[in-house]
Amino acid sequence: MQSHRLLRVRELLKRQIGEVIRREISISDAGLISVNDVGVAGDLHSAMVFVSIVGTPEQQRKGVAILRKERKRLQTLVGRSVVLKYTPQLRFVVDDSIERGNRVLKIIDEIERTSPPE
Repeated sequence: MQSHRLLRVRELLKRQIGEVIRREISISDAGLISVNDVGVAGDLHSAMVFVSIVGTPEQQRKGVAILRKERKRLQTLVGRSVVLKYTPQLRFVVDDSIERGNRVLKIIDEIERTSPPE
């Protein structure tokens, strides 16, 4: 179980990273990027940022490329707004759990439509 402090830091980072991405990255270029979760190491030196990108496949590819290219600049901007002894090194990971969940819901709907009523 994570400490209460670590949970608060995760939520604070999630909020601030989302705000920085919203301000700094154009939706027309990269699609709509949302921060789903942030996993923080116990020593707060690194953080894994789980993002989802809504848009065309081209926008999704560009969004991932922009996040990886601009990682250090985004990390610096987050470090200015979140006061910690160490600013965690950010690593962006595409989280497709929402897309997989929607696919499962579609499959369930199809099964319900094709199965005979009891």
